[in-house]
Amino acid sequence: MSSIKQVINDAVEKGEAVFELVEISSASMRLSFDQVRQPNPIRLRDLIRQIRSAKTAAEERAVVNRECAYIRLTFREEDSVWRCRNVAKLLYIHMLGYPAHFGQMECLKLIASPRFTDKRIGYLGAMLLLDERQDVHLLITNSLKNDLNSSTQFVQGLALCTLGAIASPEMSRDLAGEVERLLKSSNAYIRKKAAVCALRIICRVPELMEMYLPATRSLLSEKNHGVLITGVTLITEMCRQSPDMLAHFKKDPEHSEIVPNLVRILKNLIMAGYSPEHDVQGVSDPFLQVKILKLLRILGCGDSEASETMNDILAQVATNTESSKNVGNAILYETVLSIMDIKSESGLRVLAINILGRFLLNADKNIRYVALNTLLRVVHADNSAVQRHRSTILECLKDADISIRRRAMELCFALINGNNIRTMMKELLTFLEKAEPEFKASCSSKCVLAAEKYSPNVRWHIDTLLKVVEAAGNHVPDDVVSSTIQLISETRTEQAYAVGELWRHLSIAQMEYQPMIQVATWCIGEFGDLLLSGHADVTVVESELIDIYQKILWSSQCSITTKEYALTSLMKLSARLTHEIGSIQQVVSAFGSHLNIELQQRGIEYSQLFTRHNHMRGPLLERMPPFEGTRAGTEQDKATITNGVDTPLDNESLLNDLTSPNNNAHETSESNALLDLLGGMEPGDSDTIKSTSTSISLTVASTPSVNADILDLLGGLDSGPAASVPTTNMNEAPPTQLPNSSNAAYLLDGLLNNSTPIISSPSSPVTNSAGTIPTSNSIYPLVLQKSSIPGITAYDKNGIRLDMAFELQETLITINLIASNNTGAQVTDFLFQAAVPKSIQLQMLNPSGTNMAPTASLTQLIKVNNPNKVPLRMRIKLSWLANGSPVQDQGEISNFPSALWQ
Repeated sequence: MSSIKQVINDAVEKGEAVFELVEISSASMRLSFDQVRQPNPIRLRDLIRQIRSAKTAAEERAVVNRECAYIRLTFREEDSVWRCRNVAKLLYIHMLGYPAHFGQMECLKLIASPRFTDKRIGYLGAMLLLDERQDVHLLITNSLKNDLNSSTQFVQGLALCTLGAIASPEMSRDLAGEVERLLKSSNAYIRKKAAVCALRIICRVPELMEMYLPATRSLLSEKNHGVLITGVTLITEMCRQSPDMLAHFKKDPEHSEIVPNLVRILKNLIMAGYSPEHDVQGVSDPFLQVKILKLLRILGCGDSEASETMNDILAQVATNTESSKNVGNAILYETVLSIMDIKSESGLRVLAINILGRFLLNADKNIRYVALNTLLRVVHADNSAVQRHRSTILECLKDADISIRRRAMELCFALINGNNIRTMMKELLTFLEKAEPEFKASCSSKCVLAAEKYSPNVRWHIDTLLKVVEAAGNHVPDDVVSSTIQLISETRTEQAYAVGELWRHLSIAQMEYQPMIQVATWCIGEFGDLLLSGHADVTVVESELIDIYQKILWSSQCSITTKEYALTSLMKLSARLTHEIGSIQQVVSAFGSHLNIELQQRGIEYSQLFTRHNHMRGPLLERMPPFEGTRAGTEQDKATITNGVDTPLDNESLLNDLTSPNNNAHETSESNALLDLLGGMEPGDSDTIKSTSTSISLTVASTPSVNADILDLLGGLDSGPAASVPTTNMNEAPPTQLPNSSNAAYLLDGLLNNSTPIISSPSSPVTNSAGTIPTSNSIYPLVLQKSSIPGITAYDKNGIRLDMAFELQETLITINLIASNNTGAQVTDFLFQAAVPKSIQLQMLNPSGTNMAPTASLTQLIKVNNPNKVPLRMRIKLSWLANGSPVQDQGEISNFPSALWQ
C-alpha cells in the first residue's frame, strides 16, 4: 500500500513540474513577442549606433535582421504613426547592401501623404528603391503630376528631383508638359530643377527635344548661377544628341547670339571680383566656367565664324587662370580641349600645348596622366608644338606609375620623325630593357615600325632591330622576328656585317632567349659562307659553328620551334661548309629518332639528302631570294616562279592553261626567287619581272625521278601544289613559320616512291637546227614542225652552248632548247633558269637530263605566252659542275627573231 502512495505522489510532483515548464515557456514567448513589438521603436541614429558597434559581420547581420523583422511587422499592421521613421531606417539598411524591396509600397504611401516630411522620405525612398523594371514604378506617375502642380515650391522641387532621377520613357511622355510649364516659372529654384528634369526627359525621349527649345532662350540671360549651369547643360546635351539642334543654335536668328552671350558670361566670371557665394579656392564659379567651355567647344567645332568670336576669351582664360590649384587646372584642361577642337589660331594652339607641358611638371600623377592622354590626342594636329616638350615626355618613361609610362610610351612613338629617330630610339630601347613584360611586345613592334619608316641608313636599321630583339627577350612577337630576317635577306651589302653581329650574339646568347637564336640561326644558315670567308669581320672556323648548333639543338631551354630553325639552318650550312659535312650528317641523322614528330620527320627527310639524293642537296639548299617585303620605304620587283612539270602538254592545252584566270591567280601567288637570282632588270627597265625556273629533281636513266613533291617538303613549307614550288624553296615561308607535319609528309613520300617514271636521256645528240625535234624516247611527245622562224644561239661560253628553235601558234611560242657540252669533261647537275617581263607568261617543262658527257647534249621544252605581242626578252642563269668544280653564269637574251611578236 505504501508503495502505491509513493507512485501517486511522484506522479503529482512530475505533473506540477510539467505545468510549471509550460507556464515558463509561455511567459518567455510573450516576452520575446513584446521585445519584437517595441512600443517605442528605436530611432535611426540608434540603429546606426548599433550597427557600427557590431564587431563582426554576423553581429551586424543579426542587428539588421532583427530590425527588418520589426519593420515588416509594422508594415503589415499598417502602423502609419511610425511609417516615416521605419522607411528612413530601411533606406539606411538598403545603402548597406541588404534587401529592402519590401518597402516600395510604403514609399508610395508616404508620397501620397499631405505632410512634407513624409513626402520627403517617400520621394527619397522612390529614388533609391524604384526603377523601370518594377511595376510599382508606374504607380508614382499620378502622385508626381499632382505634386508638380502643387502651390508649394518645395513639394514641386521634390517631384522634379524624383522625376529627374527615375523618369522612364512612359513617365517622361506623360509629364513632359508639366516640366515645360515649370521651366518658364518665375521662381529660379523651380527653373533650376525643371531644367535638370528636362535634361533627363530628352535623354529618355529625344523626340521631345523641340518642346523645350523655346524655353532655352531665357536660360542664358539668367543671373542666378544655378539656373545658368542647368541651362548650359541642357543646351549642351541637345546639341550633342541632335545635329539639327546644333545647326539651329548656330543659324536660327533667335539663338544667333548664343556664342557672344556665352563669351560675355565667361568674361564676367574671369573679371569679376571676389564673391563668397561662388568662390572656390580663389576661382569664381569654376563649375559654370567648365560648362560654358564645353558648350563653346561644341558650337565652335567646324565653324570659322564662331571660332573667331571665342578665340580672344579662350586666350584670356588660358593666361589668367591660376594653375596652382586643382580648380584652375580643371578650367585650363577644358580650355585646351576647346582650343584644339575649334578652328583656332596657330598661336592659340601652341599656348594650349604649352599648358599641357606645364601639366607634365605637376606633382599630381592624375594631372600628368591627363596631360599625356590629351597630348596623345592632339599630337597629330600640331606635332611641332608637342616636340618642344619631348624631353619632359621622355622623363615620364621613368615614372613609377605604370599608366603614366604606358601613355608616355605611346606618345613617344607618335613624336618620332626622321630628325629625332636616333635620339628617340635610344631612349625607347633603354625603356624596353627595363620595361615590364606587358610592355615589351607592343613596344618592340612599334620600334620596328618606326625604324622601317625613318631609318637613316640600312646599317643603323639592322643594328636597331637586333637591339630590339635582344632587349625584348622572349617577349618579341613573331612580326619582329620576321621583319628582322626580311631586312637582312633583302640587303645584300650589309649581309656580311649582319651575320657577323648575329654570330657575336649567338656565341654569347643565353639559351632561354629564343627570338634572337631564331634570327641568328636563320641568317647564318643562309649566309654562313660570308661568315667563314672572313667577309663578316670576324674569324670563325667550321668546328665552332657546329659546336654552337649542337649546343642549341641539345639544349633543354630551347623551344621546339627554335630547334626547327636550327636544324634547317644546319642543313643549309651543309651546302656551304667543306670540312664538317660528316658532323652535320651525324647531327641531322640523330634527330631521326627524336620524340617530337616534327623534328623526327625533318631528321629523316634531311638525312636522305646526304645519301640517296646527295646530288640534289646543293641546288635545293642554295640561298633564298629576298622576301616579297611590305616594309615601309622599300620597293621590290615582284616576280613569279614556276617549276618544271612532269606531265607534257600539247600546244592547245598549254595555251588554254596559260591564259586561264586560275593560272594567273596561281602565278601571282609565287615568289620572286629568280629575279633576285638573276640580279634584276637593267636600271632603265620599268617592267616588273615574272620569273620561272626549271625543276632540278630529274636524274639520269638509272635513278628514279624525285619531282616537285620533294622540293615542297624540303623547303618552304607552302601548302600549294608541289609542281609549282620554286627550286629555292628551302625556307620560302615567312621566317617565323616552319614546316608542319602535313607538308613534310610529301618529302617522305617522294623519297620512298619508286613508281616515279624514269627519265631517259636522248639516245643521240641533237643538232642546232630549226627543224630538229626530240627523239622518240624523249620525255616530249610534242613534235615541232619545221618552222620558217630562224633559230638563235642563246649562249656560247665556258664550253656550254645553248641553241633555241622556235614554233609560233597565235600568241604561244614553243622554244626547243638544246644544251651542248663542249667542255671536253663530264658535266653534272646542269641547271637552266629563265625570267621574262611580267606581261609574258612562261612555263618550262622538265629537261631530258641533268648530266652531259663530253660532246653530248640535253633538251628542254619552253612555252611562252605573249598575249600583248611585246618584244621578247629573257634573262637566264646557268649552273653546272665540270669535273666536280662549280660553274655559274648569267646573261640576257635580247636577239629573239622579231617574227615571234610581229
